[in-house]
Amino acid sequence: MSDFGYLVSVFSAVGVVGGAIALSPRSTMATPAAPLVAQQSLAQGHQITINGRAVAAAWQQWQTPSQFSVAVDETALLNHWGVQLLNTESPALQPVQWFTPANQTLNLAARSTSTLRYLDITALARQFRWQFTIAGSTLQISTPPARVVGIRQSQQPWGDRVVIELDQPIPWQTTAAQDLQISLEAQINPDLIRQFKSVPGRFLAAVNLEPVANQTRFRFSLSSKAATRVWSLSAPNRIVVDIRPDALVEQNIVWAPGLRWRQQIVDVNNMRIPTVWLEVAANRPNIVLQPILPNPNSMTGTAPLLQTANQAQVAGAINGGFFNRDRQLPLGAIRLNGNWLSGPILNRGAVAWDNAGNVAFERLSLQETLITSTGQRLPITHLNSGYIQAGIARYTPGWGTAYTTLTDGEIIVFVQSNRIIGQQPVEKAGTASLQIPIDGYILVLRSNRSAAATLTPGLTLQLESRSNPPDFQRYPQILGAGPLLIQNQQIVLDARAEGFSNAFAVQSAPRSAIAQRLDGTLLFVTAHNRLDGTSLTLLDMAQLLRQMGAVHALNLDGGSSTTLYLGGRLLDRTPRTAARVHNGLGILVVGTP
Repeated sequence: MSDFGYLVSVFSAVGVVGGAIALSPRSTMATPAAPLVAQQSLAQGHQITINGRAVAAAWQQWQTPSQFSVAVDETALLNHWGVQLLNTESPALQPVQWFTPANQTLNLAARSTSTLRYLDITALARQFRWQFTIAGSTLQISTPPARVVGIRQSQQPWGDRVVIELDQPIPWQTTAAQDLQISLEAQINPDLIRQFKSVPGRFLAAVNLEPVANQTRFRFSLSSKAATRVWSLSAPNRIVVDIRPDALVEQNIVWAPGLRWRQQIVDVNNMRIPTVWLEVAANRPNIVLQPILPNPNSMTGTAPLLQTANQAQVAGAINGGFFNRDRQLPLGAIRLNGNWLSGPILNRGAVAWDNAGNVAFERLSLQETLITSTGQRLPITHLNSGYIQAGIARYTPGWGTAYTTLTDGEIIVFVQSNRIIGQQPVEKAGTASLQIPIDGYILVLRSNRSAAATLTPGLTLQLESRSNPPDFQRYPQILGAGPLLIQNQQIVLDARAEGFSNAFAVQSAPRSAIAQRLDGTLLFVTAHNRLDGTSLTLLDMAQLLRQMGAVHALNLDGGSSTTLYLGGRLLDRTPRTAARVHNGLGILVVGTP
């Protein structure tokens, strides 16, 4: 049988009624899938129903000259079916585990777009007797009725285990925050609920069961140190819930050419740290990196990284630099396509790159000086920044169309075509929104009224700008955060030298970082806690990154901001626990449909 031959017999159109195409599987024998290539899209949409339950998820129907196939966004399979992704070196073939024996896998064809990865579920549908109906933009999937037939709880040396036995394989959905909820597409006999008696375990406080229509809902009350792994096995069909601190499952998945998803528990000195990261080949022509913002037209605003990444239509992303949470303004360098959206502050660490794969890590400062037609030289304190300091600040259209005053008693100087065209004093912060000239900028005088007498209308200005290090001036993309952690394989952590407080320098928190290995591979890394439940110091993070092979590394904003995104989902945390952030670093996979 050829690579695509097995799909010829998988689906047949059994009827077209009112625009709906019903498809049904003909065989239940599992067969490895072939890559989704050379196919014509017949239909697609962003809505799926599973036994009548609607979920927002992308899907596509494809046809080659010999067969039909249906593919769904892999996030839907993870979140709404409980499918487990296994390691793969091929972005076109994804092994999965779903009610299969421990030593067997199903291989699903994979197809990446610029933002998502679709998995062909034809083999799953054939083996487990799902039925499909395509009605407009909705893919309707029904699975055979199922029942919960047994529940077992046990303590293990490593933690707690709960086993849910089923009469046949079913989709399930997990929701996790402090506690874990699992919703099964199966009914349960009330007698079984009464017979099951949950007892406290090592990390499990209680299990509660609740029948809801044709579903059964399990609620697991967990200790703060617990992590969970939920997976399935066959013969008999069962869902296994393991509750243990080291529940992180090792992953090594080539998601797209040049983009790999990794996670594992990394041993560093006497620490064991669950770590989730992306490996990015920045020198590949199909990989483009750029800063991403929730509001591309203004530097004001924050949003969850999940929302910002979806809006920017990137495949992957990590949270970026620091910002003022109250004012929602940036506190560090952001340069996009050669334009400064936000200037650096306090000589803090930054990463710079171009589209040829050249990357640099260094502490960065920018010094701008105004030179008047009368020969005076006036230093600029900051460019496009939410960091406030007495002196003269400059705001360009990169900041947005308008500037809203940030401190009391500001004097605004308008510059158009290198000539001062006016002044305007504003007494109260936040009371005026002033237009920034498209072909110019504004100067904001803070606690510096003497400069107003110098910067009078009609005066011609020249701007002198230099960065330190000078080499950073040539990079079109820059993202600042800090502190710098590693340079030339050496830990160079010095938070106080970059203007961070003593409390920040010594605190423990979840961490995000960007790093580079000797071969040029970039690492987008997140680590929340050690296995003992304690968070990481900056030094812990530096040592972790060096253990991972980093020769250069920069700390990014951390704590509740720590977020790693891939293909429409968060890899390191649940969306409900992720804070709003001002900016991130996005990965575009170009040259794909």
